Amino acid sequence: MELLKRREAWNITYTHALGETASWFFVQIRDNARIYGRRCGKTGRVLVPPRAFSDQTLEPTTDWVEVGPGGRIETFTIVYEEFQNLPPPPYAFGYVMLDGADTAIGGFFKGVDLAEPAKAAEQLKVGTRVITKFAEQRKGDMLDFWFERG
Repeated sequence: MELLKRREAWNITYTHALGETASWFFVQIRDNARIYGRRCGKTGRVLVPPRAFSDQTLEPTTDWVEVGPGGRIETFTIVYEEFQNLPPPPYAFGYVMLDGADTAIGGFFKGVDLAEPAKAAEQLKVGTRVITKFAEQRKGDMLDFWFERG
């Protein structure tokens, strides 16, 4: 049997409702330059980004908890190839466990010279302390903040 392959391009733009939890989270980023998580009422874990329900217990989350702005790198990658709808390379992206949080949040790393991969990786190694920085003009999305070595 002959196996076929086909190249397809999908460019889908859509608008969706964020819901109460995500909307409140992004409004705080936009209006107050602060990041919050939600506490699991059963375990006490603080989930960031916030969820309406705990990922472990499936119980509704309870109160809002401000986290950060400091944290530590959990994982990272440095991108040197271009991807559609992403910034021009090179750039670094990863996950940070913000102070007071029990789950990590993704974001871009700035302020690191990415010209030499080994040196850049050393500056972004797991466990490195970082600080959250916020854009002066914010829209209420994940690009309103980034992480810098702190």
